[in-house]
Amino acid sequence: MVTKRIIPCLDIKDGRTVKGINFVALRDAGDPVELAQRYSDEGADELVFLDITATNEKRKTLVKLVEKVARKVSIPFTVGGGISSIEDVNMLLRAGADKVSINSSAVKNPDLINALANKFGSQCIVVAVDAKRIEGKWKVHLVGGRVPTELDLFEWVKEAVDRGAGEILFTSMDHDGTKAGFANETLSELSAAVNVPIIASGGAGNVQHFVDTFVSGKADAALAASVFHYGEIEIMDLKNQLYEQGINMRL
Repeated sequence: MVTKRIIPCLDIKDGRTVKGINFVALRDAGDPVELAQRYSDEGADELVFLDITATNEKRKTLVKLVEKVARKVSIPFTVGGGISSIEDVNMLLRAGADKVSINSSAVKNPDLINALANKFGSQCIVVAVDAKRIEGKWKVHLVGGRVPTELDLFEWVKEAVDRGAGEILFTSMDHDGTKAGFANETLSELSAAVNVPIIASGGAGNVQHFVDTFVSGKADAALAASVFHYGEIEIMDLKNQLYEQGINMRL
């Protein structure tokens, strides 16, 4: 049985961890290096760092932050935001990241997925997809959710995997920050459509939401932010409760 993963997500803006609702109304959630160390010590399986304004502000992800995190944590972590070249990825992996996450740059230049997978291996290439439902259909959004496209979620995920993506990080913009549960029906469809792990993101509010996304949503990993940042859910308590309900966890 495949072990499910719990992944705290740290959205970074101006060197600080922030959290919003539906991708807006950001508020401070603490120092990213301190939070990363805490989550590593508390039993998180992995971490994700997303520099949420890097693409919009035409900046590169902060390599120095990656170096600091790498010195403090003992678990794998993924870094995303403003990554658009082999050079960017090489720099981040050398700084200590285990995986990189690409989003807007992959949509604008799909060949980038092929190039990165061929150079570094699919296992460290995560394609992040932000989408929201528009007139009944899931449409991909870019630049931290600011720019809508006509790209269909399912078509894009299939193409990304065909091109070499090793994992898909799907964030439902409709669910993000609402604490009303994950987009499980859509997650289940994505899991059935491709043969790589799907990371669920957007909507975690309580333990049952994690149970539901692993059971109903067929997610391989669940990513959350505010419930961890503000101490609403303790990671090991969550993992123990999931394990007691028959979900395979690393304890």
